[in-house]
Amino acid sequence: MSLTGTPFFLTSIVLVIAALAVPLLLWSRIGGPRPVRAVTRFVMLLFAQTTAVVMVFVIVNNSNGLFDNWDDLLGTGDHVNAAADLGADGTGGKSVKHEPKVKQDFKPAGDPRMGPGVRVTQLKGRISGVEGEVYVWLPPQYDDPAYRDRTFPVVEVLPGFPGSAKAWFGSLSVNTQLKPLMEKGEVAPFIIVAPRTTLLGDTDTGCANVPGKVNADTWLSVDVRKMVTDNFRAAEKPDGWAVAGYSAGAHCAAKLAVEHPDRYRAGVSLSGYNDPAAEPVALTAKDPVLREKNNPWKILQHAVTPPRTALFVSGADGDGYQAGMALQQAAKAPTTVHVEKIPKGAGGHGTVVWRKQVPEVFKWLTHQLKG
Repeated sequence: MSLTGTPFFLTSIVLVIAALAVPLLLWSRIGGPRPVRAVTRFVMLLFAQTTAVVMVFVIVNNSNGLFDNWDDLLGTGDHVNAAADLGADGTGGKSVKHEPKVKQDFKPAGDPRMGPGVRVTQLKGRISGVEGEVYVWLPPQYDDPAYRDRTFPVVEVLPGFPGSAKAWFGSLSVNTQLKPLMEKGEVAPFIIVAPRTTLLGDTDTGCANVPGKVNADTWLSVDVRKMVTDNFRAAEKPDGWAVAGYSAGAHCAAKLAVEHPDRYRAGVSLSGYNDPAAEPVALTAKDPVLREKNNPWKILQHAVTPPRTALFVSGADGDGYQAGMALQQAAKAPTTVHVEKIPKGAGGHGTVVWRKQVPEVFKWLTHQLKG
């Protein structure tokens, strides 16, 4: 039974009802010695508590897009087939544009919470050695004959950790929010791509390349990118690509954008952080070299040539705002950093806050990217 499916959700509700009904019906009818009656009643109460906790967990999980399946929940999922040392640029010396085309079969996502039009494919990353699902949503103009010769800008969206690749479509409603804005011309017609980011069970990869462990950076910035340009009328130049994320995904977005200006023109960080140590289970948090290498603030500080990248950073006091100000102070032209402070009481570190920011973020991206 699927962790996020309707049958499991309905089962959890039925169990709660049953767990409440049993004590009400049987409490005074339990026979036997006093210790037996006490133990029986304790078990009934424990069962009621357990089923209630499970139901609340299912609601929270489905609302916030935390765990996609049982493997993600139990930390047993492993989506890494190989993790070779791919060098500084993450390609292993390969010319990506000369690699064979990656042709994929897509099918409807099938999860009604994601809204209409989302399709999914299982991608085997030829360079990264990572395998996982990638969700794609095409703008309303994509199939319009007037746009048949048009290429479209792309925004790669990343969840927090733990987090499901479905979350931007499900919890943040990015496609259903943006479609009417695109139809009115208020937001550019973006292709939105959501790849799997939970690759090593209960360990956050930090979207980094760590030889022998995972090549998460290459998965996101090379393999997924190539798959999209090979299968859709998507922009190929960095001027047509951006990466956006919230929480741990925000850290990834800022890191990828400043580290790869040859792949992304813009990055969006919602309630993120710079120092990987802010996420204790991150693969990059404990090793001093990895921690420095994957800190976007440090990347900007040490850059010999400042990256031609635009960053949008938002966060509350103590939850992303200071990280954004640090990036802004470290930035040198042509790098630009736009920082917005989320007021206290706006909703905290959660999808309610990030969902409200979607229109503003994509209006900003409209001015940063070209098709």
